[in-house]
Amino acid sequence: MQAVILAAGEGKRVFPLTRNRPKAMIPVANHPIIEYVIDALQKNGIQEIIVVVGYRKEQVTRFLNGLDVPIEVVVQSKQLGTAHALQCAESKIKGDFLVLPGDNYIDPQSIARVMDTPNAILVKEHPNPSNFGVVLLNNGLVTDIVEKPEHAPSFMVSTGIYSLKKNFFSSIRGNDITDAISGMIRAGELIKAVPADDWQDAIFAWDLLKMNRRLLSSLPQAREGTISRQTIIHGPVRVGKGTTIGPNTVITGPVVIGNDCTIGPNCCIVPNTSIGSRVNLDPFTFLGDAIVMDDTSIGSHSRIIDTVVGERCTLADHTSVSTVAGLMEIEGCTIRSEFGTVFGDNVSSGPFTVYKNCVIGNNVTIEGQESIISRNIPDGSMVI
Repeated sequence: MQAVILAAGEGKRVFPLTRNRPKAMIPVANHPIIEYVIDALQKNGIQEIIVVVGYRKEQVTRFLNGLDVPIEVVVQSKQLGTAHALQCAESKIKGDFLVLPGDNYIDPQSIARVMDTPNAILVKEHPNPSNFGVVLLNNGLVTDIVEKPEHAPSFMVSTGIYSLKKNFFSSIRGNDITDAISGMIRAGELIKAVPADDWQDAIFAWDLLKMNRRLLSSLPQAREGTISRQTIIHGPVRVGKGTTIGPNTVITGPVVIGNDCTIGPNCCIVPNTSIGSRVNLDPFTFLGDAIVMDDTSIGSHSRIIDTVVGERCTLADHTSVSTVAGLMEIEGCTIRSEFGTVFGDNVSSGPFTVYKNCVIGNNVTIEGQESIISRNIPDGSMVI
């Protein structure tokens, strides 16, 4: 069986993290999201994988070329929708095939369940169905899909994962797969609903923290680098090559730390934390429930929780991030949110700065001794 992974989109609602990378390439538990999709397919014996790329296609292509899996890459030159992206791969399709988004996590068991059911959608209940295509069912068959309704008639949503026949392409009239599926239903075709075991999507940037928690729960342990004898480690912790962990640092897993990092001494890292490569964590800093990307530095006596930190950020000493509820404007919509902070890439933050429920854009400079609460600061801003 073949599989088509759609990885051409930008992921605007996950901004600012998608300004410099497509959503499928955002690292969660220190691996790009698309890698988990490919792994789940391989565990089901699916080796013929086609990936449709578009936005920042060079990044995705370079990553795929570095894998030990033969993957065929197809380019969508203009991002016009999911059906249009799938049509870009039509000439490569030989028979029945799967379609999967490259920016969602899916477990191998769910793929096993849907792959043997032609003309099927993998579905899952979700507490916020209005962010998805809401699926209406009758005796296990899909009767309708309502795309992102203001008032959802059901909690059951489409995961964007489909098992289709080659003749599906004749049903495409517009640019979105859900429109084609709805057309098939109106024409009398039977579309089955297959329940997913485990599926995670990150609609907004702070949703990546939930995905991170899920993926760290099955973290394989490995301890490389140089770890002080006075370091205390509990639970599943993975430490990369070249990393140094100083004395009196306490780490409670699940935690993953990349290569060539400098941690501590006297730091505290609590569960559900992913630290990329070449990250510096200065003494007496507390870090938890967080994603910290490559080449970032966090100063001493800082407290960073419930936070995503992009690449090449510098957060000075005594930085404090706390979780509060607030309202955030994303893509013209006001969203209720509860998290610490999302930092884009190349953020420079001065000492004694307090953040609560904020999104800080790329290349932002914050001089320090500021209190920033429930704000969305645009790219390139300077806060003085």
